[in-house]
Amino acid sequence: MDGKIKKNLKLFFTNILFFIIFIIIVELIFGYWFEKYNFGPYMREHRLKKIPYQMTYNNNNYKYNYVRNSLAFRGAEVDPKNIKIIMVGGSTTDERYKPEELSIVGNLNKKLDKLGSTKKIINAGVEGQSTRGHIANFKFWFNKIEKFAPKYIIYYIGINDSTLLLSSHSDLQDGWIENPSKFQSFLDNLKSRSIFSDLLRKIKHKYYNKNEEKRIIYDYDYSIKKMSEEKIYYTNYNDQLETFDLDEMINKKKNIVNIYLSNIDKLYYLTKKIGAKPIFINQPALKHENSEILFLLNYILIKHCNKKNYQCINLAKNIEATEDFWWDRVHTTPKGSKAIADTIFPKLINFLN
Repeated sequence: MDGKIKKNLKLFFTNILFFIIFIIIVELIFGYWFEKYNFGPYMREHRLKKIPYQMTYNNNNYKYNYVRNSLAFRGAEVDPKNIKIIMVGGSTTDERYKPEELSIVGNLNKKLDKLGSTKKIINAGVEGQSTRGHIANFKFWFNKIEKFAPKYIIYYIGINDSTLLLSSHSDLQDGWIENPSKFQSFLDNLKSRSIFSDLLRKIKHKYYNKNEEKRIIYDYDYSIKKMSEEKIYYTNYNDQLETFDLDEMINKKKNIVNIYLSNIDKLYYLTKKIGAKPIFINQPALKHENSEILFLLNYILIKHCNKKNYQCINLAKNIEATEDFWWDRVHTTPKGSKAIADTIFPKLINFLN
């Protein structure tokens, strides 16, 4: 009896060994362990995401899935060689809080379609990113995508820079490019290189939908009403221009000004280096925790663009906004996103042509 048990155990462990060897061989042949174009531990927080959301706006409920594809862009899968225009920014570009077609990028693409253009803007917004994170994207995201050669990169910037540029965050913490946990980063690295793990994630991403009970709900109507009760009003660019002493502000905030303009120059250089043209757009907000700094960054961006002959759009100055353009002081409602697209499109299409 003991001999039979030993024989069965030996057979069992032999089969396990052969199975492990088989897995290793398959991984080495078909996996991404030695490939140049592999995300490794980076961008895992932003790849293959499908999260159910619900937005309430103007007494209408919008149910949708927030989707990021295998390349970490918002939206359906796309062949990287077909990506000609991307829009980079933080959560105000990503706009996960509303359906894709109601976002700024969605509205811009509708306008391109109406013109009969074959151009399409791909949403490369990453929640929480400032220009520091956008610079890191070239090293940890864009250069990990084979045949990725956009012709234009649109940067929608300012809000996150007014808060994050002087923080102690690292480049990788800007938008969670890498999980700050070393152990999780190690696991992410293994998972992204494993053919089995990647296939399982893609299958799950394609077919799996989370339970309705787990749907994330945002009530814009409630937020807008609350802001109205708090009497939070929009101050336009020209009124801010008369309110602030710019010379004093620039001198007082010299540190953040220098960092910001240095980052703009780096983004310009990195964009041109991959054969693309950069377009910079500044950002309005209803009332930001650093409204003074945001106004200053919006002002010096345009001044810097004029000096350096960069292509820029002064959205903060040109938009005719009202309080209901925003639902939380910073992020726009569908009305606000459409107005932004309407404002920037005439100049943007000239740049793209």
